[in-house]
Amino acid sequence: MADNFLERHREEYEARKEAWLRKKKHLPRQRTPQVAKPDDEAL
Repeated sequence: MADNFLERHREEYEARKEAWLRKKKHLPRQRTPQVAKPDDEAL
């Protein structure tokens, strides 16, 4: 049972994580709409 199971799965996980981070970095950001505040704060 000690056939490097954990090490192999850790390496696969790290590879998937790295690919996911590379893909995530190239996606455009979702911008939230800015709410315009009135000039007069008394309103």
